[in-house]
Amino acid sequence: MPLTRKGAATRQRIVEGAAGRIREEGVFGLRLEDVMARTATSKSQLFHYFPGGKDELLLAVARHEADRVLDDQQPELGALTSWGAWERWRDKVLARYRAQGADCPLHVALSEVGSATGAARAVAAGLLARWQGQLAAGIRHLRDAGGLDPALDPEREAAALLAGIQGGVLILMMTGSMAHLEAALDVGLARLRAARPGADG
Repeated sequence: MPLTRKGAATRQRIVEGAAGRIREEGVFGLRLEDVMARTATSKSQLFHYFPGGKDELLLAVARHEADRVLDDQQPELGALTSWGAWERWRDKVLARYRAQGADCPLHVALSEVGSATGAARAVAAGLLARWQGQLAAGIRHLRDAGGLDPALDPEREAAALLAGIQGGVLILMMTGSMAHLEAALDVGLARLRAARPGADG
């Protein structure tokens, strides 16, 4: 049964409260009692919206954090229509992960749910598909406007760029260094620029 507007708002408040708690204290410090206190909800309310308890709440937090990954890149990610727009998007991605540092709330939530579970894989796959789709749309726009080689495959180029970003994020999480993420973005954009009609190389 669809939630009422008030019910949806209460559910979202619980998810955001749990997400905030994880960001501050880590997932191991997450107790349902703390979430209830933080969001002014009762135990019966929490289990009404999350009958599976903590695991179901963590999965909802993972979906919330996956949405944030893309929301934090807007409006640039949705408007990659010029080289200047691509550079602004690159700067925004770096600023986001620089502010986040080595602690990734999405990774934490998915790890606690169990990255091998079908639900966790679906959250990760959905995020990557949406991200790749918006990158591909930007590449397709440049290609169709005559700014890139007509033979270029936007989906393949977007997949390669996203793989580089994700590798850079993983190394950031392991080492705390932004260098690899920055390199992945710069080399990926340089590769696209090299595909301009008449570009050298």
